[in-house]
Amino acid sequence: MNKYAANRNLVIAIDGPAGAGKSTIAKKLAKKLAILYLDTGAMYRAVGLNILEAGRDPADPLDVLPLLDHMDIAVRYENGLQAVYLNGRNVTDKIRTQQVSGAASAVAVLPEVRKKLVNLQREIASNVSLVMDGRDIGTYVLPNADIKIFLTASPKERTRRRWKELRENGEDPDYDDIRKEIAERDRNDSNRSFAPLKKAEDALLIDTTNKAIDEVVNEIEGLIQVQRR
Repeated sequence: MNKYAANRNLVIAIDGPAGAGKSTIAKKLAKKLAILYLDTGAMYRAVGLNILEAGRDPADPLDVLPLLDHMDIAVRYENGLQAVYLNGRNVTDKIRTQQVSGAASAVAVLPEVRKKLVNLQREIASNVSLVMDGRDIGTYVLPNADIKIFLTASPKERTRRRWKELRENGEDPDYDDIRKEIAERDRNDSNRSFAPLKKAEDALLIDTTNKAIDEVVNEIEGLIQVQRR
């Protein structure tokens, strides 16, 4: 049961660079608060997957933009978990590879892609209490969110986390390749002209490098309780 059902919707925005712990923390926080979790990064991964499957170059707008109008991306909640659908097909398990991650970063710099997905994200947030994570949630997607958090961590720690995640998914990643990929994603996300990655002025900055997941979740929950009194 939603703890906040009796009040107005509670919308929490969590931003930060790749490997900062956004998705893991957002999922745990949403579960603890008994509200929905929306992984916006999964939507960009679905776009990236579509481009790759079409044999196109995710970094070339001339390859990406013609496919957008024919691309249907939907988010559904099945057994309490988010499932991502691409053109009616469940691709939740197909979008977590290193290749798709790179494609997602490439297409995310295109304003047309962001506008398409932001409309869907705002529609979902207008109807329910949720935790939404990404890179421009507090600054662009949901500038009026009730709570804004910006998570960060050292590049070394973020690389280690991503390497561990891929290993657990059955891949055999090269540590140095992961380090370079994260550095490239940081450059892409921070330097894109449209809705770049940055901390919202009213967001709480939390460095997760030496903090346990539950410690960060409890810290955010405490902030919510203070602001909701």
